[in-house]
Parts: sequence; C-alpha cells; structure tokens
Amino acid sequence: MAIDTVCILGGSGFVGRVLVNQLVSRGKRVRVLTRRREQAKALILLPTVEVLEADVHDEHELQRQFAGTDAVVNLVGILHEETRGRQDQPAARRGDFHEVHVELPRKVVHACGGAGVTRLLHMSALGADPVSRSAYQRSKGIGEALVREAAMPHSDDPNWYLNGPKFVHGQGLAVTVFRPSVIFGRGDSFLNLFARLVRLFPVLPLANPGARFQPVYVEDVARAFADSLENSATHGQTYDLCGPGIYTLEELVRLVAQSLHRHPRILRLGPRLSYLQAWAMEFKPGRPLMTRDNYYAMLKDNVCQGGPALPFEFRPTALEAVLPQYIHGDDTPGRHGRLRRAR
Repeated sequence: MAIDTVCILGGSGFVGRVLVNQLVSRGKRVRVLTRRREQAKALILLPTVEVLEADVHDEHELQRQFAGTDAVVNLVGILHEETRGRQDQPAARRGDFHEVHVELPRKVVHACGGAGVTRLLHMSALGADPVSRSAYQRSKGIGEALVREAAMPHSDDPNWYLNGPKFVHGQGLAVTVFRPSVIFGRGDSFLNLFARLVRLFPVLPLANPGARFQPVYVEDVARAFADSLENSATHGQTYDLCGPGIYTLEELVRLVAQSLHRHPRILRLGPRLSYLQAWAMEFKPGRPLMTRDNYYAMLKDNVCQGGPALPFEFRPTALEAVLPQYIHGDDTPGRHGRLRRAR
C-alpha cells in the first residue's frame, strides 16, 4: 500500500510533533488538524506540512478533511477529565473520556469510510480495558475495540452500508493499533512533572510507590507508527510498545532526582493514604497532579505482557540514555502551554 499523504489528528501534541517530523523526513505530505493553528507554529515551517484549524469532533468536517489523503493517524487523547469548560470550547469536548476516546474514534472510522480512506493508525494505551475500574483505561479499551472492529469484513451484514462506513468491497479499514506504556522525552508530562516537584519540595509524599511502568521513548513510538504505515503485515494488528526497562514509580522519581542532583525524602504512602491523596488533589485549582482515576489505573502494572511482535526491527531506547539530555533544561513546549493558559 503506497501512501503519499497522511492526515494526523493530534499532530501538534507531544507524540504528534515527533511523528510529523519523521514522516516529512520520509517524503510524506502531512495534513495536521488542530483547534488552534498557533499550537503548531513549528510544524507550519516544514515544507510538506499543511496545518488546518478544524473541529475534529464534527464527523462531516473530518470527512471533508480526510478527502484526498491516503491514511489517517489518530493520536488524540486526554489524561484527565475536565468538567470546567471555556466559552469557546465545551467541556464535553475538551475533557470527557467518552467523547475523546470513544466517540471521536467512532467518528474517525465513519469519516474514513465516507472519504474513501482505507488506512488508519490508532493510538490506544497500555492497560486499556473495557471493564477497567479506571475511566481512562475503560474508555481507551472501548475505543480500541471499536477501531479494531472496523478492520473486520462486514460483507455478511446487509445493513453495514446503511449503519457504518462504506468501505471498498464491504471490507473494513486496514487498522493498526498501538498501546504504549508511559511515553518519555522532551516535553513529556510525566517525568517533567516529577522534575518540577523534586525542584520545589525536599519531601515528597508518593502515592502508589510500587506501581510498575515500562517507559518508552517518544522517538521510538513515532518510529513504530511511521514504519507501520506502509507495512501490510501490521494490518489488523495491535502492538504494545514498551522500553527496555521496568521501574516502580518510586524508582522513576529517584532517577529523576538523581539526574537533577537532588535528594528529596520520599514518603511511601500505603493504599489508603494514596487514595486520600488522589481524592484531595482533585480539589486543587487548575489541572490536578493526580486523581482517583489515576490511582485506580496504577493498581495494574503498566508493563508489556507479550503479544504480537512488530514485523520490523524495534530497539527501544533506554530511559537512562535520554533523561539527562532534557530533564535539566526548561520544558519549552510545556512552558509555552502554561503561558498560553495564563493569559
């Protein structure tokens, strides 16, 4: 399957910016859909990138934007639900797990069918599970199942063309789903959070200190997407993406502190105090550092358990090799985002 033009939802985000650059370096034309064009200023300068303001929650607009492209990549996701919306952006669209992780993938699948796009790459998350106690993981699991269903042939369903996308010959999309563990790299929202806390506080009460993660480098995640794009062996597959090392949350915080030459005292909270800390943080003004939903998600190890291997070489980068390169400096993308929100 030769692919020349790719439309990316979430292209101005953490993973999206890296993926866009990788696709451009491979000679692809990229169409980036974003709420505000100023969020993608760095991408506008790239020679084969078109940045367009669009409401990705409008299925008809998605179909119009997908027209003329060969593939769609959906990277849109949120880590926290937000109940307070701005006048220019309803809360249900900005911060609702079901709207972002379930309804948006459904609209993407239908818009692909209407626009004649037959290739879709979808970002899910390690731990996604339709019956998880965590609303984040539950919504990710439902959305992932919905997208995978689009990869199945529906020629035996007489109502498929009426109720679902009109794919060629009654077949579904050529779908590939990725489920990364926590993603690290310049501008990440995970290790940079702990870096800020380590700089500010000599003592850190740490909830769920034994929760296990297998962090994966953002460049490796983007490369897996790019390498899969034209590889037919990835069609209909779901891949877990993890780095080479497994760490507890406490080990990750200590590694960040060591890189910053700090020595905070870490107070390991048990299950009850961890839950109470998460509950209390939900009342903090602004975006919470942790919620009860995060607490529920961390009760399950966020590590790769096997599954199909990628049909090409995938050598994930060690966290220790990258962390010192960016954890010392100011997080420029994050700083700009904070300045925009402060205006």
